[in-house]
Amino acid sequence: MQMDSDAPAGVPPLDEIIENFSLLDEWDDRYRYVIELGRSLPPLDESDHTDENKVRGCASQVWLVTTVSRGEDGPVLSFAGDSDAYIVRGLVAILFAMLSGRRATEILAADPVALFERLGLREHLTPQRSNGFRSMAARIRADAQAALADSG
Repeated sequence: MQMDSDAPAGVPPLDEIIENFSLLDEWDDRYRYVIELGRSLPPLDESDHTDENKVRGCASQVWLVTTVSRGEDGPVLSFAGDSDAYIVRGLVAILFAMLSGRRATEILAADPVALFERLGLREHLTPQRSNGFRSMAARIRADAQAALADSG
């Protein structure tokens, strides 16, 4: 699967994120980089901070807005999101770099949790943050499945 996507403005492509992680040896530097990614995430309009957009299962507050467009090869999903914690915003940015702007079938074939582990995030973040990442990924998968069902 190609790694470039249509991530929100300001969020670097996934290949660049992975490369930057590989250059950072110390966890403190990686942690700061995730926070920097969170700061690069475009702000979500206050009107989108609704219960309907809230991601359940996250210790921090997280909102996720999914836009579905019809592509030649099926529905394409783009995402916008926000959190009240910069570290979580950084995790959202990583998810968006991997999944935003992709076809629903590509999203369902992707494994964000494997990427989370490959970047060494699971071993350094609290279980609540890890569970929150899984909840965000599950929400995106559910939105992709719903978009596929609606297009059928």
